[in-house]
Amino acid sequence: MENGTLFYVTGASGAGKDTLCTEARSQLNGSAPVLFAHRYITRPADAGGENHVALSREEFCQRQELGLFAMSWESHGNGYGIGAEIDGWLHRGVSVVVNGSRGYLGEAARRYPEMVVIHIEADREILKKRLLRRNRETEAQIEARLSHSDTLAPVRHPNLCTLCNNDSLETSVSHFIDLLTHFVPGCRHQIRA
Repeated sequence: MENGTLFYVTGASGAGKDTLCTEARSQLNGSAPVLFAHRYITRPADAGGENHVALSREEFCQRQELGLFAMSWESHGNGYGIGAEIDGWLHRGVSVVVNGSRGYLGEAARRYPEMVVIHIEADREILKKRLLRRNRETEAQIEARLSHSDTLAPVRHPNLCTLCNNDSLETSVSHFIDLLTHFVPGCRHQIRA
């Protein structure tokens, strides 16, 4: 059996990663061999945004020490993990979508050299409006987050797909689902939604 494809979704906070993953998961609803991995985060479950598994810092560290994360990183004061169960899913030929971090991309690429990177982009003003709507951080924290994002190097990977998510959610989700279900290895994709 051929292994499934790991889709590593990345982009600045507010680019729409959580929304695109949630909408695509809802629309696919088991109709394609694609699974969406939950993230384990040291953030309360009711903090808004993605449907994640909330862990205390102690629980997170315990899982790290036990090797229960396929990937884990720190960002903006929180620990983020992707469960080791994804390796079993990939081995069974199922494609897996993870909401990743640009800062962890190099390590993820070393662990999963055949993965596909889907980089979600949006204009800075759109990012700021979306982050303000989330109501999870102060305006100063949002500015710091955006400034940090501005300092990161451009995303580079042999299997890079870029999706611009400035406009219609319906169009962006359609393009996103198309990438997840019809990706052609070795083909560079630039999608302006």
